[in-house]
Amino acid sequence: MIYDNDPWLEPYKEVIDRRHRDVLAILDRMVSRAGSLTDAANNHMYYGLHRLPGGDWVFREFAPNASRIYLIGQFNNWRRTEGYALKPVGGGNWELTLPSYFISHGELYKLFVEWPGGGAERLPSYVNRAVQDPETKLFCAQVWEPAKPYRWRNRRPGPRPNPFIYECHIGMSSEDEKVSTFDEFRRTVLPRVHRLGYDTLQIMALQEHPYYGSFGYQVSNFFALSSRFGTPEEFKRLVDDAHGMGIAVIMDIVHSHSVDNEAEGLGMFDGREDLYFHKGERGRHPAWGSRCFDYGKDETVSFLLSNCKYWMEEYRLDGFRFDGVTSMVYWDHGLGKDFGDYSLYFDDGVDEDALIYLTLANRLIHDLDPDALTIAEDVSGMAGLAASFGEGGVGFDFRMSMGVADHWIKWIKEKSDEQWSMGEIWWELTRKRADEKTVSYAECHDQAMVGDKTIIFRLMDKEMYYSMDTGSENPVVDRGVALHKMIRLVTAATAGDGYLNFMGNEFGHPEWIDFPREGNRWSYSHARRQWSLEDSPALRYAGLARFDEAMVHYLSNGQCLAVPPELIRADEEKKILVFRRKNSIFALNFHPSASFADYGFPAPGGEYSVALSSDEAEFGGFGRVCKGERHLTVDGILYLYLPSRTLLVLNN
Repeated sequence: MIYDNDPWLEPYKEVIDRRHRDVLAILDRMVSRAGSLTDAANNHMYYGLHRLPGGDWVFREFAPNASRIYLIGQFNNWRRTEGYALKPVGGGNWELTLPSYFISHGELYKLFVEWPGGGAERLPSYVNRAVQDPETKLFCAQVWEPAKPYRWRNRRPGPRPNPFIYECHIGMSSEDEKVSTFDEFRRTVLPRVHRLGYDTLQIMALQEHPYYGSFGYQVSNFFALSSRFGTPEEFKRLVDDAHGMGIAVIMDIVHSHSVDNEAEGLGMFDGREDLYFHKGERGRHPAWGSRCFDYGKDETVSFLLSNCKYWMEEYRLDGFRFDGVTSMVYWDHGLGKDFGDYSLYFDDGVDEDALIYLTLANRLIHDLDPDALTIAEDVSGMAGLAASFGEGGVGFDFRMSMGVADHWIKWIKEKSDEQWSMGEIWWELTRKRADEKTVSYAECHDQAMVGDKTIIFRLMDKEMYYSMDTGSENPVVDRGVALHKMIRLVTAATAGDGYLNFMGNEFGHPEWIDFPREGNRWSYSHARRQWSLEDSPALRYAGLARFDEAMVHYLSNGQCLAVPPELIRADEEKKILVFRRKNSIFALNFHPSASFADYGFPAPGGEYSVALSSDEAEFGGFGRVCKGERHLTVDGILYLYLPSRTLLVLNN
């Protein structure tokens, strides 16, 4: 168990064991009812609109507080009639059977739900297709039964023990000022991801969300693929093509909260606030303005587990990054906490039901696909999140190493280059639980949102607008280009077990991300990716992209992340950091002006060649050290020429 190797967990042994028993008890109960956990997650096959074996339609909904429910749509001129009234069938369930010719592919529909004292239009809770009217901005459910279902061509790509993750957003992936599509991404961006060497695509904003500017984190329809990006078949082809390139596809799944909207979402679905959520203040997220799930309700757990299974089976996804795990597992959502004490992981501030749900979700996902990848977005550092269930953990494969990006912002923003501490950088980049796997990143989408800055923009600011051509001589830009490469390499090369990059940041995408909103006059100017900057040989963005490509290919092909990094030297005076990983040595000179000839440090005996140098001309460097240079150890010491603001990777 996790407390066997961590003495700090010993005082909480009883809590860890009790949590483990609680999950086993609920799992046994679910299995006894359904036969298996995977069979207990089939709500999406029962609820919603489906074809019966004979060809007729059946629609089912869960609404225990409803007194009447009508199916309304284009097929009945949006009228509430007895012929389209659902009948109660027990257990809070309602059902309607219709002849096959009553409903056709593409038709729009909704529910009209009546309850004691009121009634309103609603979208079905398990709707798998919702579309927005461009004029009214209102959403309707849409019958989706294409004449030619998609035929899959490629197998899943297999396990990802050390994933290199390309985080992306479909809508903002075009250079044009618009909402991009699955097809455009597949044709124009996916080949870039493949060329760069990333083996995992992490896609944001797939679940339907009414407000585009929410970045997909205010979900209304959990089973519906966002129609603003295209059709289910177009998304399936994207996933299929990615698999054909050996790229796994995972999605940002939002089970931490639900949009507060009633017309589109689950809020007040059948006239009561606590159908899937907590009552009162506990059911409202104080920071996000959304609804908080009650993970102690069987109907909520079944809804969310079925959601995991649906996305994996319908779209052949290879796993999930669970958003907002901290918000899920603490009653106060982790707001205002520094989590400096282990007791906070085990006291009465923890939502035990949320932990049970997450454990069941991880168990289900891996039952469905043993190679699946699950990642927890958690800022609290809760022990056991990324430990296996058998060891007393929640069962995530990885956790996001969220403090790394925060520290890069702190160092760049608050300290001069001369104040950077090599020991502090090493400590913060490698600090992790030995029994849990992590994904590191220098920046993700969070660091680029409006009001913040990307790393490249923090390093260069306005100079990016004037001096990014290859012929310019600007010390601010020279510094920014050099440190951008060094920061990304040292983050990736010290990563616990995986590395993540947000779309476009590999080439130093300028400025920030800002989705269209009233405050920017609904502009798409900052909700896009300017690929032409990378593609222009006259600009220095191209060199940054080539470096990222070389870095990812070297680290992944050499399986460098398969073994832990070992510190060789943290030289505070000369600002040099040297470490070893597998059969590679990484030497970084962060000094802003000093270069060092014959800089020596201990290394295993033998001959070493320079496999990667950030100073190569093709990477926007000055060509002071080039790939292929050879060096021999002398009496167990390796001597190198380390130019200022340069990194070398050596291989023996």
